[in-house]
Amino acid sequence: MCAAFPDFRLGKVLATSFTGTLSERHGDAVERIPVPHRLADWLAVSGLAVDSCTPAQLDLARELREAIHAAATAAAIQDALPASAVQVVNDFSVRGRAAAILTPEGQRRWRLSSASSVEDALSVIAADAISVIAGERDGKLALCASPTCQAAFFDTSQSRTRKWCDMNTCGNRQKKARFHANQRSKPGSAE
Repeated sequence: MCAAFPDFRLGKVLATSFTGTLSERHGDAVERIPVPHRLADWLAVSGLAVDSCTPAQLDLARELREAIHAAATAAAIQDALPASAVQVVNDFSVRGRAAAILTPEGQRRWRLSSASSVEDALSVIAADAISVIAGERDGKLALCASPTCQAAFFDTSQSRTRKWCDMNTCGNRQKKARFHANQRSKPGSAE
């Protein structure tokens, strides 16, 4: 990855990883796909490589990302899904020409044709979001416990009690803050 851009925060669930391309939504937001070629990079590392991406396609991707985020957040807190977000996700889902394939390892992968576009890749992401939000997978949607993040993530832990979207970022940041707060409150600590 180019040093001029923040690293991608990749998870195991395509739709929620995609919403993570904008992080720290309730703090100093970090846009991880600020330019079209970064969206192409993210799609490539997510198994949905496309040849190119235009600024208009980046705008479409951000529209889908925000719709997925709104719907996943509502689902995580067991609130009504926003009708506008549902419409956007559904519209993107039916646009694409990707095909599901079975790998020799018995896993599903998506195949985009050589003529596939960003819209085809976004269709796959929308379909994945539908699967997650509709509860078709073993796991549950949750919101990150970090007050500056609050990203929707898909919890597949055995107990379904995971607190952080990513332990290496939000989880560690919160644990460090708690540690430093405890150190400052101990008698005899330098302040």
